[in-house]
Amino acid sequence: MKPFAGSYGVLVTPFTEQEQELDIEALKGLLDWQISCGSPGVILLGTTGEFLTVTDSERTEILKSSVEHVAGRMDVLVGTMNASTTSAMRYSKEAEDLGADGLMILPPYYYTPTESEISKYYESICKEVSLPIMIYNNPFTSNVDMSAKFVGQLTKEFDNIRYIKEASMDLGRIPDIIEYSDGLMHVFAGERVVDSYLLGATGYVNPYANYIPEASTEICNLLAAGHIEQARRLGQLIAKIDHIIAQGHPTYGHQCYSKALAARRGYPVGDVRPPLTTFEELGTEGVERVGAIMPLIAELNSQLSVSA
Repeated sequence: MKPFAGSYGVLVTPFTEQEQELDIEALKGLLDWQISCGSPGVILLGTTGEFLTVTDSERTEILKSSVEHVAGRMDVLVGTMNASTTSAMRYSKEAEDLGADGLMILPPYYYTPTESEISKYYESICKEVSLPIMIYNNPFTSNVDMSAKFVGQLTKEFDNIRYIKEASMDLGRIPDIIEYSDGLMHVFAGERVVDSYLLGATGYVNPYANYIPEASTEICNLLAAGHIEQARRLGQLIAKIDHIIAQGHPTYGHQCYSKALAARRGYPVGDVRPPLTTFEELGTEGVERVGAIMPLIAELNSQLSVSA
């Protein structure tokens, strides 16, 4: 099984400005930017990619175009979660057939499933595909919180499951997951990347690659090399950016601002789809927040040559 490690950006899904149709050329440009920055991989159709607003035919087009364009230059993982086990199985099989390198899969959301129901969900998907699976623990959006002990159980039961994006905001989960899985599970941080690496994480799933792929890649490279203080300096600047975004309404945070900031960096990707608040609808608030973030991005990028 191909190993994954480092920064994997959850990419936005680019739409045209007026019709809000898929903008595949913009997506290719965003992918090329990740590759040029040395990113080991990306994740398509995650939360930041607005997977809930994308049709099945659009999903197919995104996957096919991305895999063909990347052509093995970095890993392409795909979010294939669904509240329906049958749909999650279908999305996962399609991703494998279209050449994806791995899958990121939330447990079935909304229903608040039991551990037995979650286990059967992942079992069904694992029987359908041979790709490595990154399970995703995010109780704030899925209404499901998978304990470290349960994650360890899933890891030992299913050979596909060897990665987790742990976004419960409980950093103590990281060493616990590693222990309960007998060291088989590789933990990707969902936040506080420096502290997460110090506790055993080996990767970082983040939205920042949409507008600071240089820094999101470099911070993981520094951590893997043991340059903790240099990584911490970058992390402090990223945290300031995150704080400015988080001051706004949470439902439009990393989708809306990721797209606006990508455009400011030279990669226009359109706006978000309903029901999310568009950047245009934010008016002065959005413009002011982006205005406050851009100097931080400049400072962050100026630090990269110092950190490298």
